[in-house]
Formats: sequence, structure tokens, C-alpha cells
Amino acid sequence: MFLPLVAVAFVVWIVLPVGALTAEVPAPHRPMAQPGLPWLSVHDRDIVDESGRRVLLRGFNDSALIESSLNPAPLDAADAHIMHASGFDVVRLPIVWSELEPARGRFNDSYLARVAAAVSLLNRNGLYVVFDMHFLGWSPVYGGSGAPSWATVQGVPDAHWGPMPSIGRLLSPAINISTAYFWLTSDWQNEYLHTWQWVASYFRDNSGVAGYDIINEPHSFPLAPFRFDKDQLWPFYARAVEAIGSVDSNHLFFLDNDMAGDIPTTVVPLRAPNLVFAPHVYTGALIPPYFTGDTGPLAVHVDELTSEAKAVPAALWFGEFSINIDHEDSDGWINAVLDAFEQRNAGWAWWQWRQDGGWGVRSADGKSLDVRFLKLLARPYVATAPAGVTSDHGDGIHGRLRVTVAANHGTQPIEIAWPSFTLGTPYVTSTCNATSRWDADLSRVIVTTPTGVACSLDVNMG
Repeated sequence: MFLPLVAVAFVVWIVLPVGALTAEVPAPHRPMAQPGLPWLSVHDRDIVDESGRRVLLRGFNDSALIESSLNPAPLDAADAHIMHASGFDVVRLPIVWSELEPARGRFNDSYLARVAAAVSLLNRNGLYVVFDMHFLGWSPVYGGSGAPSWATVQGVPDAHWGPMPSIGRLLSPAINISTAYFWLTSDWQNEYLHTWQWVASYFRDNSGVAGYDIINEPHSFPLAPFRFDKDQLWPFYARAVEAIGSVDSNHLFFLDNDMAGDIPTTVVPLRAPNLVFAPHVYTGALIPPYFTGDTGPLAVHVDELTSEAKAVPAALWFGEFSINIDHEDSDGWINAVLDAFEQRNAGWAWWQWRQDGGWGVRSADGKSLDVRFLKLLARPYVATAPAGVTSDHGDGIHGRLRVTVAANHGTQPIEIAWPSFTLGTPYVTSTCNATSRWDADLSRVIVTTPTGVACSLDVNMG
């Protein structure tokens, strides 16, 4: 009789709800924005610019600043130019706690200078930056990325069942105990948030920084699923938003989903300004069953993530998605995922830009660029638009996009991102005598349509 009662009590504990959370953040105090990189905020679950136009952020992850033990590829001016000339407007830039605070309470100015140089390079090329505090296997001490050596529990064996980043590394007692200690106590969390505050204080006046992805791919293991979200993850997010927001209320706060495979995140509603739900999608790519053409599981998972963003409530932006492009069905997977994101007006960042072995657009050494693959990702799209503007799925292979403008549309200009690097200069036709111009410096078609008139725009290769 005792065991069934324990089982019932455990199930009740797992499903027991918790109350909504609130994070207090001061009103923003923003200086003048950089040219071409207006300040961003969240309004009605959309990322918007200073004039209220919806902004769609599309781009790449680039891990040039992760630990040297993982042999990161460099980031150079050619990378930034190709991304921007291909119509992209954002880079999710992993940074690491192990380099920022290598000794407890002592921050690394030289590493922050490297971060600042990368931000400057990307901003000069018209690319926003989302900082991602990156984790993989908890720490470089265990062959991964993330926490400094002082933020690991000593004396625990690091048993290896497979190489990093194998799922088998989740069975390491050392990784599990260090991860659990972080989530179950405030000890390391306090230092982690102090590190974030140091970074945010440096970049708070930079409009070219879109925001802060608070922690990469948090997961419940070895803690109880579902309760982890309620008792650890979302209360931590509330603390983090308040802590970072106390020194920088100018930027967006990106919140990853619980990375327990494709198990839904148990969202605890969080009331705070400028929240962006930033899940990762590897359904059928890293998470089985593997993709063979059936788009059903992808659609189901993206729908789940869209519902989770609404439950926060937050804007939706997919911080990572990827598949090995050597997979025979990779083109179908990529097109299905991009279609699903576009249907939900959500931006994204591909993992990643420079990498060998089937995941990168540019090789690690920079000597080769997969233009065929770049075309799949570099679809034309409406990057910035007032209310009343929609579009179909852009075609990066054949070079076309159709934009529909309602009669009661907003009066601000429409900016259409166009991949001139792969498609050349575009031309625009319209049903309403719209005015348009191609701005090569911005990689944008700037369109103004008459007020009070419905309109269709067709953007094609010149």
C-alpha cells in the first residue's frame, strides 16, 4: 500500500501548478540608436522598432568566442559581409562564463574586449547581435562549454559514455552534480547573474545589441522534469531578468525552452517587459525519429513552441535550428522548418555559420562557401513592416517574394531583405504605383505605398 501512495504523491507533486511570476524592470533610458540598427522592444508579442514596425530577425549562430579547447572557427569581415549581403540581420553570438569570470569575483577585461570587437564588426555590417551565454556539458572541465572550473563540484568522477556532445555525457556524475548544484542553490547563480550584469553594463547603450539569451539549453536532467521548469527554470528567469534589467533595461531578454528533447516546456507565466521566447528546433535532425519527408512531427513541435511563447507571454524567435546538410532529406527538412517559422511570423538563427562536417555555410578555415546551401536559407523576406503588411514564403532559389498590403496599412516604409549576394539586384512591381528603391548598403528594398489603398508587391530577380 505504501508504494502506490508514494507513486500517487509523486504524480501529484509533478503536476501541481505554481503561481505566475513577475520581474520588475525600470523604464528604458536609450541614447540615440546606431544608423540602421534602431532600438528594439516587444509589443503585443512582436519584436518592433522605435516607430512600432514589426522586425523579423533572421541570421546565424557563430561560435567564434567559445572556449579555445573546442577549436572555434574565427569570425572575420568576410563573414559579416556575406551574411548581410545575403539579407540577414542578426547573429546569435555565444559567449562563455568560463572566459568572462575565470576566477570567482574577477572578470576578464581582455575577453570582454574580444566580445566588443566582434559586436563592432557585426554592427558595422548592419547585423544585430544576440548574446548567448553558452553551455554544453556544463563546463570545459568536462570537455564541453560554459561554467568556469571554480563552478564545478570537485571530487566527483566524470565518467565518459561517449564523446561530447553525445547524449551519453548526460550520464556523467560530475556533470549532473555540478548542474544540479547550480539549479538547487543560489551560490553559483548569484555569481552568474553578476557576470551578466557586468556584460550588460558594458553594452547597455548599444542599439546594435538586440538582447541577452540568458542561458543556453537549460534542461531538467538530473532533476525531475516538469517540476524543474516550475521550481528552478522559470523562477531563475524571473531573477535573471530583474538582475540584468536593473543595470540595463534597454534590451530584449531571450528565454530558451527546457531542452528535454521534444518534451514540452512547462511554462510558468512571467510578467516582464521585452521578453522573447527563444526555443531550439532539432526535431528529426538530432532528435529521433529522424526526418524522411514526413513534416508532421515538425509541425506539431513548432505548434507546441508557439503555444509556449503565448503562455509566457513573449515574442517568438527560434534561437537555434539545424540539420546535417549531408543528410539526403536535409533540403526538405530545411524548407519545412522555414515554412513553419514564416507561418508564425517568427525569426530565427541557424546553427551555425562556420563549421565543417555538414552544419556550416562557410568552412571553419574560411576557404569554402556552400552557396547552394546559402540559397536555401537566404530567402527574401519582409524584415521591417508597419501593420497590415504580410507576405508569402520567399524563394531564395528562384528569387521571388510577394507582399500583400492591406488598405488600412501603417504609413511607415516597408523594408524587404533581399539576398543580393546570391540573387543580384531586385526589381519591384506593384498594383498601386508604390515607390521603391534598392539600398545596397542596407541590403533592403525600401517601399512606400499610397495610404488607404490595398496593394500587392512582387519582388523578383533583376
